[in-house]
Amino acid sequence: MSEHPSSMPDPQTPGPLHGIRVIECGHMVAAAYAGKLMADLGAEVIKVEEPNGDLARQRGPYPGNVPHPEKSGLFLYLNTNKRGVTLNLETAKGRELFQRLIKDADVVVHNYHPTQLSSLGLEYEALAQQNPNLVMTSISPFGQTGPHRDYTAHDLTMWTAGGIVFLGGLGGRPDLPPLKAAGQQAGFQAGVNAGIASLGALYARLGTGRGQHIDISVQECLIAIMENNYIAWPYDQTTPSRLGFRLIPQDVLPCRDGYIYVLAVEEHQWQNAVELMGNPEWANTELFQDFVARSVNWDALKALLEDWLQDKSVQEVYHGAQKRRVPFAPVSTMGDLLKSEHLNARGFFAEIGHPEAGSLRYPGAPFKFAASPWTLRSPAPCLGQHNEEVYCGQLGLAPEELQALQETKVI
Repeated sequence: MSEHPSSMPDPQTPGPLHGIRVIECGHMVAAAYAGKLMADLGAEVIKVEEPNGDLARQRGPYPGNVPHPEKSGLFLYLNTNKRGVTLNLETAKGRELFQRLIKDADVVVHNYHPTQLSSLGLEYEALAQQNPNLVMTSISPFGQTGPHRDYTAHDLTMWTAGGIVFLGGLGGRPDLPPLKAAGQQAGFQAGVNAGIASLGALYARLGTGRGQHIDISVQECLIAIMENNYIAWPYDQTTPSRLGFRLIPQDVLPCRDGYIYVLAVEEHQWQNAVELMGNPEWANTELFQDFVARSVNWDALKALLEDWLQDKSVQEVYHGAQKRRVPFAPVSTMGDLLKSEHLNARGFFAEIGHPEAGSLRYPGAPFKFAASPWTLRSPAPCLGQHNEEVYCGQLGLAPEELQALQETKVI
């Protein structure tokens, strides 16, 4: 793989992708997360934003709840370890500069819609003529082919199209409405797949000497994480709900200071849970004598469990169940995770200062390399922060040319 000079400071031990140059463009989450995964592995990632900036800059949370394009929590998290430039790909000069950027790039990852690629100069065939080694990863709602290719979609649309909201309510639980996960999780799932696929294509390039075009469908990324649900349907037409196939007892129930996931399906688990509860008389009645009876009388059992839990703390119940090998689990809040003794002992969270947003704490990398540890090298770039560094230092433009690009709104 090619080595490129980079003005970004290298960590003491270069990451596994040191020497790989990635150009990332688009909006919001999918392409940005794919770029972040590669940047966190040591690749040099240049984020190309439109002159008005990535739409993620318009999404909170913001410090003090005051919107500011340089202080979006979503943008700041997604774009650490990257350099950032602005470029208007809808102009001829912008497309020319982009082609110069990709001449010695290894990967281009984007999530522009398939109908936009030609007007933005992002057609793979044209870029591959400039750089046959280029891997281009295109992320779109429904892929680059098929009858739904031209459809637009957002996170909620993708969760419904992928079938997951059905599992979040309707499937097996007609009393519960469909439910979408919080945030932009469809984009994150697509970003993970885009990152993995890009690395696979780089590895394939070692043997073929050529890059290739990767087509990522967000819908298919979501369907792919549905475990055995699509496999099971042709056999027995069953679909689990957000609580599985309603094995009893299994639910999320309130304690004094939070929620706990309760599961005691196996008979030995149930008997140990009864012991944890102090062997109440009702547990030995005919209503709850076996799994079938407990399932039939779940409404009554749930009320009794809630009554027992109401004055207990989550940790008290969790550790009591843990000692008896009953698989209860705390429902962690974001605050719980930030304070987690385990996560902090592993050094998962990292802090870095940003010139506009100040010092912030970020989730770290979800992987640990023994020989090339992850580092948070730099905060997310301010809008156009590295224009001079990239266009003048890397592409060789004169300062007056850069000024002209700004005046004509190319950058």
